[in-house]
Amino acid sequence: MSTKHRSRLRRAKRSRIKMRELGAVRLSVHRTSQHIYAQIIDSSGQEVLAQASTLDKSLKLKKTGNKEAAKKVGATIATKAKDIGISKVAFDRSGYLYHGRVKALADEARNQGLEF
Repeated sequence: MSTKHRSRLRRAKRSRIKMRELGAVRLSVHRTSQHIYAQIIDSSGQEVLAQASTLDKSLKLKKTGNKEAAKKVGATIATKAKDIGISKVAFDRSGYLYHGRVKALADEARNQGLEF
């Protein structure tokens, strides 16, 4: 494992420990070079309540590794969260820096009414 990957996992672990202490429902984000994934995970960390990704057929995306795709995933996960009655979450960026596609997803989820 590269040093860069280890550092990201260390940052992710630190933030997840804090979220578990608070008992917060979390919005977890994972990104690859081609896709971005978002999940709403319950406070115990055992169950995924809702998920959205660029692989969803309902989004009908031509390009999946850009900010526009991340915005659509953010809007989708926010509407799914509201449908199951969740309005407040903790944002788990999984150790990724808060810019680019991760920021676009978070901003769009906030615009759709999700609080974090």
